[in-house]
Amino acid sequence: MLGCVKLSGILMTNTAAATELDAFYPIRPECQADIPKTRFKIKPGKTLSARRWDAAFSKDGHLDIAKVLRRIHRGGIHPSIKGAVWEFLLGCYDPNSTFEERNGIRRQRRIWLAGLDVVRTDRALVYYENEANQAKLWDILAIYAWIDGEVGYMQGMNDICSPIIILLENEADAFWCFDHAMRRLRENFRCSTGTIGVQSQLSTLSQVIKIVDPKLHQHLEELDGGEYLFAFRMLMVLFRREFSFVDSLYLWEMMWAMEYNPNMFLSYESGSASKGGAGTSGNDKHLKQYGKFERKNVKMGSNDQQLPLPVFLVASVLETKNKRILKEAKGLDDVVNILGDVTGNLDAKKACNEALKLHKKYLSKIKN
Repeated sequence: MLGCVKLSGILMTNTAAATELDAFYPIRPECQADIPKTRFKIKPGKTLSARRWDAAFSKDGHLDIAKVLRRIHRGGIHPSIKGAVWEFLLGCYDPNSTFEERNGIRRQRRIWLAGLDVVRTDRALVYYENEANQAKLWDILAIYAWIDGEVGYMQGMNDICSPIIILLENEADAFWCFDHAMRRLRENFRCSTGTIGVQSQLSTLSQVIKIVDPKLHQHLEELDGGEYLFAFRMLMVLFRREFSFVDSLYLWEMMWAMEYNPNMFLSYESGSASKGGAGTSGNDKHLKQYGKFERKNVKMGSNDQQLPLPVFLVASVLETKNKRILKEAKGLDDVVNILGDVTGNLDAKKACNEALKLHKKYLSKIKN
């Protein structure tokens, strides 16, 4: 039933998808006025389709990840296959694994997760009018909090988890996809007395703007905004509030495709904290398996975890509002209001491309 958004069972023609995209994630009528307008469009010949996705696998299940990354960067992922693709982008599976090997991993994970039940709550999407779907979200959040006792559950994790459980019907598969997403974002939610987890990224953002746009940084410091706390929400939940539901998914897959490292699966499974990028052979064919952002790090022999792509995304947003902030902002409230105008007006692909340009500019300036 469409209200339950069982994406694995939905296949639409390109024409229908272009005109009925939001039907994949229906919103309650009374919430429509508060939802940002969706800018993402399914583009035949550019968006990764189910047919192209299937064609990227060999007979025994090996995935040509380089081909997939190129297609995602051109036009994102069709809603009918987002869940399956995200599992690879987040490192749940090794592209070099076979269908049989992945089925074995999937069976082990599902067995491990069976029989657990926790707190339930309401959500705003039509999908969550179904109590079973509400339970699914909170089951996964509570299980994660139980497993990661050091961080536990914090507000905002539900914003990361919600799209994943809508995209992946099986609860165990959704849990492991969320778990892998949290491996990237976990430090954002680590808090202690007097500090917030995302503070390190805010500090990095401050340094980036100081290097690429010293005039803007100086103005923000004069407004007592040098700690960049006004960007807290953007980094914490990866722009979920600044984009429509559909566009935030598009942004995430663009980011994950750009950050993709083919060694992710092996490093996660071995428990290694390293992404395994540094020291990798510079062979052009092998480098094509890396996302654009990560490829730059590999070429430079860098494995610096302190320069995440989301920081440059926020920096690119600040740069688009540079003139207004310098001219109109007389206090931090003005900065917040100016940045508030980006809600519903951001282009995900353009934002990612601008982030890459800023990353290149930043590396060039610090090198010199």
